Amino acid sequence: METTKKTRRTKKTPSSDFRKLKLLVTVVNRNKTEFYMDVLSGFEINFQTAVLAQGTANSDTLYMLGLEDSDKSVIFSVVREDVATEALHALEEKFHTVKRGKGIAFTIPMSSVIGVAIYRFLSNSR
Repeated sequence: METTKKTRRTKKTPSSDFRKLKLLVTVVNRNKTEFYMDVLSGFEINFQTAVLAQGTANSDTLYMLGLEDSDKSVIFSVVREDVATEALHALEEKFHTVKRGKGIAFTIPMSSVIGVAIYRFLSNSR
């Protein structure tokens, strides 16, 4: 006579693995783009892209303020909400300690993503 064990399986609710995402926007001097992308890659960020930008100040204003140029890069990164604050603190620390490494960074909450596979990739939960 064979006995079978009934195992109780706990159902995973979709919200148990759900982690909200944020778009992290970082504006830095163009020559520091790779450096800041490397810093951010340490926070489980699977998607980053950088676009070239131009500051709005004219050359006279830049000269009076002691700034070199207005060539900037805007880095767009998708980060999980649970590590966003830590990433912002790391960026702030680098903005204060890296020579000519000034910049700004902020996050925008993301309300939805199309597709489970895309969400898993962006949230680094495979």
